[in-house]
Amino acid sequence: MIELVRAGDPAVCEPLAHGDVVPAHFHDFGQLRYAASGALVTSTGAGTWVAPANRITWVPPFHVHSSRSHGRTDVRLLEVPAEPAGRLPAEPSVFAASALLREAFLATIGDPADGPRTRLLLEVVVSELVRAPREPLRLPEPRDARLKAVTDLLHADPANPATLAELGHRTGSSERTLSRLFATELSMGFPQWRTLLRVQRALLELGEGRSVTDTAIRLGWANPGSFIDAFTELVGHTPGRYRAAIE
Repeated sequence: MIELVRAGDPAVCEPLAHGDVVPAHFHDFGQLRYAASGALVTSTGAGTWVAPANRITWVPPFHVHSSRSHGRTDVRLLEVPAEPAGRLPAEPSVFAASALLREAFLATIGDPADGPRTRLLLEVVVSELVRAPREPLRLPEPRDARLKAVTDLLHADPANPATLAELGHRTGSSERTLSRLFATELSMGFPQWRTLLRVQRALLELGEGRSVTDTAIRLGWANPGSFIDAFTELVGHTPGRYRAAIE
């Protein structure tokens, strides 16, 4: 049973060790989540979002979500009441954090949630988020058990080079059935889903300081060039530029 987590969550969580999981829950308020170090992976019924340091995750009120840390993760939280929450997207999202957005967010930590200074800073944060670019990398997650068996294998090893037919053989489903499920349930083909998964994981690898070449090899690309092309198409800039921006 999922319990309602009400106002009063601490603004600063205890640091999470690599791989720590926060079980599925929801709030009656919106929540902004910023990883000052490490990275936070947020999962909902609609998909999975990855937020390395310098990204802010938005979770609307009543959205059931769980979290997993990547690296030692220092998470800061900001409660967003119903009125300003209505100005933000109706679905979970990840935003690039400008310097102003980040500093206004961090300046709220430790102040009373209903204090005049916090309200003023929250208005700055929400105004910046309304104009901030949203990351396009939502990875849809399946509900069908046959499809989930396949995606679980790939989550465990994104570099797995198996074809859909081979994965189907391992999980007891036909390639035709799985291909249909990818299209009808996730609205994309198997190659597109696996590329999205690998690019999401690449954000984490690059955030840890791994080189572009090492990241490409670890995540199963045939060569760095094909990784750079896929990453740039989905993220909007090259992995080298992304890595430099977060150093």
